[in-house]
Amino acid sequence: MARNHGHLNLGLSHDTSEFACASFWWYWRRIGRFHYPDASRILWLCDGGGSNSSRHWIFKQDLSQLADRIGLPIHVAHYPPYCSKYNPIERRFFSHVGRTCRGLLLRSAKFAAELMRKTTV
Repeated sequence: MARNHGHLNLGLSHDTSEFACASFWWYWRRIGRFHYPDASRILWLCDGGGSNSSRHWIFKQDLSQLADRIGLPIHVAHYPPYCSKYNPIERRFFSHVGRTCRGLLLRSAKFAAELMRKTTV
């Protein structure tokens, strides 16, 4: 948040846990480790629903494997279900993406990605 810069991965996966971990792995290898070379741990702010819920063992397993690959511990702060609107990243980032896509039919993943690349504050 201090850099005021965002990154969005768009995908078609039906498994939130797998998609979230694969997306972060991609981000970390290509962007994150260069911007945060002195990081000693990672904090994720997650909503409490779906397959990335604090109750689902598969999410914990996927996170553990990701932490091993990255070599840093990953801490997760779950918001209660339906409270992710209080997540500062969602408030500062996704409202701009929503504004860019408002009123348009996202007819393909490629078209959606093009729109999202155009998103600015």
